[in-house]
Amino acid sequence: MTLFRLDASIRTHGSASREIADIVEEEWRAARPGDDVRRRHIGVDTLPATAWASAVTAGMTAPQERTAEQREAVALAATLADELLSADAILFAVPLYNFGVSQHFKTYIDLVCTDPRASGPSFLAGKPTVLATVRGGAYGGGTPREGWDHSTPYLRRILADQWGADLSVVEREFTLVGVNPALDPFTEQAAQMHAGALQAAREAGRALGAVPLPA
Repeated sequence: MTLFRLDASIRTHGSASREIADIVEEEWRAARPGDDVRRRHIGVDTLPATAWASAVTAGMTAPQERTAEQREAVALAATLADELLSADAILFAVPLYNFGVSQHFKTYIDLVCTDPRASGPSFLAGKPTVLATVRGGAYGGGTPREGWDHSTPYLRRILADQWGADLSVVEREFTLVGVNPALDPFTEQAAQMHAGALQAAREAGRALGAVPLPA
């Protein structure tokens, strides 16, 4: 069985989304020792910002008339789609940046969507997928920034509704407590949220590892 893991954080050390994803992966490995994990870290090894436009225009251009940039973009989109299709389970680690989707992950989504195979819910139909996402502040009901998280709802729409993945979401808030002094009054609450997120990650990883192979 193959797990495909994608990280979108710009950090390699101290990343809160990476911490959650590491736990999910550890639990998956414990259930499936020796199975394959394939990776892509788009927060560090970034995708070309111009690839999406090149792939879109390539779709409106006869193959023999495409530029080198268009051909490269189409090939890259196909590679990204192949990584998802060839995996038996998927793990995305995507932080909230500036109240929205990480630019690296949005570039990734846009590029994958240019591949004809990604045009509907049959793309990842029923594929077990975990989204590990984190937010520096608190955005729940009744908080001053309720509704300011414009990332998680979008990711649910794309991964579950548009692509058809069997999606589980592990979330952690208040990751900037201890970093931003203005959030110091929420230290205890943040610690509880952290512990809850780590436990949710363990449960999600175990559930992912328990998924039977396709018949």
